[in-house]
Amino acid sequence: MILDSDTTKVISILGNDYTIKAPEGQEQALMDAVTMLKSALSETKRSYPTLIGDRLLVLAALNLCSKQVELQRQHAEELSRYEEQVSATVEVIEKTIAQG
Repeated sequence: MILDSDTTKVISILGNDYTIKAPEGQEQALMDAVTMLKSALSETKRSYPTLIGDRLLVLAALNLCSKQVELQRQHAEELSRYEEQVSATVEVIEKTIAQG
């Protein structure tokens, strides 16, 4: 007998139910994503009260993607800055060892 380690969840978004399998250990991540999407839908609906259905969903998804792109850009900048700091520290250590 093969056991399926995925957990099936039924979520409701904009009045539609979706059955989604979450890999074992990822159930909370799925529920967090659902909460984030529902929050984005609510925010988008407040800003654009006439939008409904797919248009509302697409705009909310684009807003989430836009935030993700900005976070990735910030992360890349911070990573570059940290790499420069590490390189500078390594240079100082190398000079100190060479003098020592």
